[in-house]
Amino acid sequence: MATPEFILQLRSKIGTDPLWLPGVKVVLIHQERVLLVRRADNGRWTVPAGILEPGEEPALAAVREVFEETGVHCSIDRLLGVATTDEAIYPNGDRAQYLDVVMSATYVGGEARVNDDENLEVAWFEINDLPSVPPKHLRAIQWAQEPKNEGHFISE
Repeated sequence: MATPEFILQLRSKIGTDPLWLPGVKVVLIHQERVLLVRRADNGRWTVPAGILEPGEEPALAAVREVFEETGVHCSIDRLLGVATTDEAIYPNGDRAQYLDVVMSATYVGGEARVNDDENLEVAWFEINDLPSVPPKHLRAIQWAQEPKNEGHFISE
């Protein structure tokens, strides 16, 4: 998906200065495999993630992002935690940092495929045989494998 219109409007006013944005990360584990995407902007494997539209509920944004990026339908089953990302600097110089609501999801249907221009590949990986994944995405996958709890909040 292209850059959301509300971000383009903000960028027209602030240029490439840092933006603080709400986001979602979704860990979808099905049959002992986790769904990952390989991002077009940096080539890294990550869990599906994205930006909330103004006024959008996080769980609805999470379901939307998984489908937009992978073609897979899911339902959100629990909140795993809330955490910030490192600052991202995009190829065009735009800078952003995200406050991510991290959730786990249940597979509902659909064939995993590249479904947008944000990703180069989409694949299911065995949990014990993951490609290189950024630490904060790996942490989200680890959270999803824990018994149900009240969520993680980074306080260090």
